Amino acid sequence: MKLKKVLVSGASIAGPTVAYWLARSGFEVTVVERAPAPRPGGQAIDIRGPALSVMREMGLLDRALAMRTRLKGMSMLDIDGKEISRTEERTMTGGRLNSGDIEILRDDLAGLLLGAGASTVKCVYDDSIAGISQDETGVAVAFERSPPQRFDLVIGADGLHSNTRRHVFNDEAGTIRELGVALSIFTTPNLLGLKDWQLGFRDATSGYVIYPARDNAELRVNFGFGLEPEDDARGDVASQKALVAKRCARLGGEVPRLIEAMHEADDFYFGALAQVRMPSWSNGRITLVGDAAYCPSPFTGQGTSLALIGAFVLAKELTRTPEDYAGAFARCEARMLPFVRQNQDMVSLERQEQVPDDIFDRAKNAIAIDDLIAV
Repeated sequence: MKLKKVLVSGASIAGPTVAYWLARSGFEVTVVERAPAPRPGGQAIDIRGPALSVMREMGLLDRALAMRTRLKGMSMLDIDGKEISRTEERTMTGGRLNSGDIEILRDDLAGLLLGAGASTVKCVYDDSIAGISQDETGVAVAFERSPPQRFDLVIGADGLHSNTRRHVFNDEAGTIRELGVALSIFTTPNLLGLKDWQLGFRDATSGYVIYPARDNAELRVNFGFGLEPEDDARGDVASQKALVAKRCARLGGEVPRLIEAMHEADDFYFGALAQVRMPSWSNGRITLVGDAAYCPSPFTGQGTSLALIGAFVLAKELTRTPEDYAGAFARCEARMLPFVRQNQDMVSLERQEQVPDDIFDRAKNAIAIDDLIAV
């Protein structure tokens, strides 16, 4: 096989996964990430269905199991922070506790995936793509900091607001379907003394999920609320924190303490939730994977699994026909698209309760990848 030089943009979940599998098959892979180092923080995310098989084939399943969250249940609160119900059967973030799925912190999973390819994949931090042009022989990439290079293929795994997608695909406005909801995530010390227990609240305008992490030493705090027309979700961090504080001022209980702690958090994330729906994820020698191609939104709880499975399928199809990237891209899309749409279609902003278990279980298992494992 002729070695192919591949650039992957993004070092969270899909990027390191596709890079690992391509490098394992003999491709020369570089990952570029705009952050100066692996990103800390983030919410608890889930590895479900066939994504567990991807982790097993990477030799990471046992380590992921050891790093999983250890929540024992959850309480739903009212607007004043008083408990109105509790359960030891499920949590808002992880679903049923007896499902066999793995809930793990985003930064822990990203660390496992990056570590898996550390000896075979070149990672460049504090840089990003500044320009892309392709011809019949390859792709010329200009970087913000590094000298320009040519690659045989470019894979955009750079998230909902993909830089690669913006450079290569024209219909950005038609691609992103805004859901009208903002989400903030940050880490604080465990001010509430929670022990393996999650707290949740939701009404028609806002909600939160709070749970301990790192052996109950810290809290991961998630606030969500409906966006108003005047809200600027893409502003600077200070204005985003001010917006969260303003929109959550109506919430009682321990929320004021957490909002105060938010201003000291150095891993604060804020964004408007959306889905990415594209007719095709590839353009010539360039393709997208994970949230960049088909973000389902955190409402589905399936973004991580789609990223892991999609990266695996893409790499395996390229391994099957390394000289026919167009065919590989087409086979990947044909296999993934029904799975993606079934998971994206679970989102309903009118639904107050969680997705029914039978619908969710069908969606998370709605793809077969066993035939690719031996490739």
